[in-house]
Amino acid sequence: MGDRTHVTELRVRYAETDQMGVVYHANYLVWCEAGRTEYIRAAGTPYAQLEHEGVALAVVDVTMRCHAPAHYDEIVRVETSLSSVKSRTLTFDYVITRAETGQRLVSAQTVLASIDRNGRITSIPPGVRDRLEQA
Repeated sequence: MGDRTHVTELRVRYAETDQMGVVYHANYLVWCEAGRTEYIRAAGTPYAQLEHEGVALAVVDVTMRCHAPAHYDEIVRVETSLSSVKSRTLTFDYVITRAETGQRLVSAQTVLASIDRNGRITSIPPGVRDRLEQA
């Protein structure tokens, strides 16, 4: 696991910055979500399909380290990799860089638990798990 990476590029929008044009820290987690969603889509299972099948993925743990700030109108690259697939959880790693220079901006990790429609932790369906492990 972890040897495959999906890349998503985004342009920093004005609404994501403070008055000085620096990205507000919580927006990095939004970009991680965008990278994770695209990773799952590229693995063959759009997130909407998971929900239709009655499975949701809830973030249960987040770690994030900021190395340098992103600024308004820059293009950032979100590199997402799946580092662990367990029966009930997925762990994603992210590296967010300045696309133009490759400068590292943020390193992050999220752990997501599979939950059912009642909010109870449940196993990831075998077919979904297989597709993600093979992605």
